[in-house]
Amino acid sequence: MNTPHFICPFCQWTSALVLIFLCGITRHNFSNLIAPIPLSVATTGFSPRGGGFGGRGGFGDRGGRGGGRGGFGGGRGRGGGFRGRGRGGGGRGGGFPWSGGNRGRGRGGKRGNQSGKNVMVEPHRHEGVFICRGKEDALVTKNLVPGESVYGEKRVSISEGDDKIEYRAWNPFRSKLAAAILGGVDQIHIKPGAKVLYLGAASGTTVSHVSDIVGPDGLVYAVEFSHRSGRDLINLAKKRTNIIPVIEDARHPHKYRMLIAMVDVIFADVAQPDQTRIVALNAHTFLRNGGHFVISIKANCIDSTASAEAVFASEVKKMQQENMKPQEQLTLEPYERDHAVVVGVYRPPPKVKN
Repeated sequence: MNTPHFICPFCQWTSALVLIFLCGITRHNFSNLIAPIPLSVATTGFSPRGGGFGGRGGFGDRGGRGGGRGGFGGGRGRGGGFRGRGRGGGGRGGGFPWSGGNRGRGRGGKRGNQSGKNVMVEPHRHEGVFICRGKEDALVTKNLVPGESVYGEKRVSISEGDDKIEYRAWNPFRSKLAAAILGGVDQIHIKPGAKVLYLGAASGTTVSHVSDIVGPDGLVYAVEFSHRSGRDLINLAKKRTNIIPVIEDARHPHKYRMLIAMVDVIFADVAQPDQTRIVALNAHTFLRNGGHFVISIKANCIDSTASAEAVFASEVKKMQQENMKPQEQLTLEPYERDHAVVVGVYRPPPKVKN
């Protein structure tokens, strides 16, 4: 005789609640509440991302053994590691406007040199100055210190036989002398081997190109009153041995007369109301008879109420009173507004009568 099994109603209800609870948390992926190990380990042969142990790609976090997303032995292969780029970005080397230079190395890199394949350099009618012809033409000077730029200017290297010659672009918007040359000035009297007194040298932008022109056989005496600009000038002179910096007021040439020998040319860019007097004092002290001067005149600095033409005419008269004979006057438009360059000779030799 079979004895009927007695099932406690309380046990039935308890079992039912446990099953409902277990089904509920499994459905909502709360398995970590009942197990200390991940579900991916509990269910062998399947893992949510990557195979074996761990999350993405094998043992550990990323890129371990068998890595990759989804499935066994997935896509990203062994070891993961950093992809990265070997040599870094490095910005394009500056080169000249008519074609890109070599790419700089590292981050940002230095401005690269132009290869010179599609570029031709021709001598300008002013000795020591050149024209670089390519997609766009540019005024250049032969770099006295190859591989070094002074103010971030662009450079180009040209192969001549077995040698490479480097040229530096000369920006007329940053140099009054370059603006005068491109404007068609007849003479600048600055040439290889010349001794030049430069008044108002500032940080040495134009001085560096004059240094290129006169070459190793010439000298540039660079006078600048500002001590801040003078520091840049001194640093420039450390690399360019033909520059002699003089940090002094050009109004008092007697203070530096022991530093400067007689010169062939004076270039002045002082932008002062009494600039003609300043140039005359230095000419009387340092400029040889028959030497030449090149003066940049900024009309607004001399008289802001008069027209530029009237100011230029007035300055020319002052020069004539100081044994300075102007021979040429040229406006610097479109590079500089209300500027002119006056070129002349100091104490010219008397004409010989036949």
